[in-house]
Amino acid sequence: MKKQNKLNPKQALAWLHRQLKGVSDIEERKLKKGFEEIDIIYFKSMCDPVMINNHLINRFYELDDVPLYLEFIRSFPKSLEPDREEDMLRNMLRGAVAIFTRDKVLLFDAELVQAGGIQPASTENVVQGPDDSFTENVEVNLNLIRHRYQSTNLKSEYMTAGSASQTRLIILYDEEKVDKAVLKEVKSRLSDIKAHIIQSASDIERWTMHPRLRLFPTMMLSERPDRTVLNISQGKVAILVDNTGYSILVPSIFNDFFTAMDDKIQLPPIGWFLKGVRYIALFLTVLLPAFYVAFTSYNPEILRMQITLLIAGSRATVPYPSFFEVIFMLLAMEFLTEASVRLPKAIGPTATTVGGLILGTAATEAGLVSNIMIILVSAVAITNFVIPFSMMSMGIRLSKYLFILLASTFGLVGIVLGMVAMITYLTSLRTFGKPYLKMFSMDWRKKGDERSG
Repeated sequence: MKKQNKLNPKQALAWLHRQLKGVSDIEERKLKKGFEEIDIIYFKSMCDPVMINNHLINRFYELDDVPLYLEFIRSFPKSLEPDREEDMLRNMLRGAVAIFTRDKVLLFDAELVQAGGIQPASTENVVQGPDDSFTENVEVNLNLIRHRYQSTNLKSEYMTAGSASQTRLIILYDEEKVDKAVLKEVKSRLSDIKAHIIQSASDIERWTMHPRLRLFPTMMLSERPDRTVLNISQGKVAILVDNTGYSILVPSIFNDFFTAMDDKIQLPPIGWFLKGVRYIALFLTVLLPAFYVAFTSYNPEILRMQITLLIAGSRATVPYPSFFEVIFMLLAMEFLTEASVRLPKAIGPTATTVGGLILGTAATEAGLVSNIMIILVSAVAITNFVIPFSMMSMGIRLSKYLFILLASTFGLVGIVLGMVAMITYLTSLRTFGKPYLKMFSMDWRKKGDERSG
């Protein structure tokens, strides 16, 4: 015997409207047939429209009266009559359709599970944890997020960008945790986009990131739904863009770009260790070539005598200064990196590996570069790829050339001045009013960061 429904349909419907205020992916349909009338409400991103059309809408007009229609709905295994409004909303967040008649509230399970077309993550790999990634369909991406974040505080707002393309955007945020000033700034910048065509999340990033001329990114592009959900739970704003498999996360600080999802899965000491390894890699990839130039050309007395003689002996046949040696090898590595991206996947890894080996061996035997230089370039290439986000690694790749230029001009003093200038530049940056060099991304408002904006 089914438990008697205790919900008042009118009161439950009014309560539901209040709870879902600001949620744009809600669909409400009013069905009328003669004197009969019912309301159905559901999340478009969570429910199967074909099932709703066949079993709910078409059947309503085919059957003779509402009681017979309700008996038909009850015949499905997962249909139920909720006792509380919270139970009704919780089931709707899992893909149920709420049906309101004059004296009954029913829930019909129409959950939509997106499985086809979802590929493993290709740029943000993890050892453990979920391996799915966003698709190029914004509705499918919203479905992936709502399956992981089943809360009425998750609000969604639809916008369009591009005067000709009219690309759909969805702004996602937790109403209780989001910083209202950041949310207002995000909407303002999206509304001010003057582009004719918007085709990807990178276009949104380019048009909304201030200042335009900058060395490091202040907005994060992620292909992982679990990272997006984690950032929303921390009070950030996520932007989904149609026709692209990435979400935009704001505000994003410097530390966020060195955090991998593995850090959250592993035990805390292991996560801290892995992040520490990435920061060590950051300093090595930026400063190692500059230190080589400074030690060989300006300040060899700082090193131990054995190391100084080793470097001098290795460079005995090199006919030009260390600055040109470093630039030559780093540019060769840049060429190989770009070639590995542009070549077909079937031959790309083989061609670049063989090319790198031949180039390094031939250059060393010809006396154009030293053996130590080959080791140094290999270490710089490896440490640069340790950085989880390619958008940050690009800025790091460029900054090391600035340090090489300073080292070739002023020696170790130039490196020190460059580090001071870099830290000053990073502290001056703001990401939607928040300090860019903040080391922790959680509890923006509790730590008083709004004063920094």
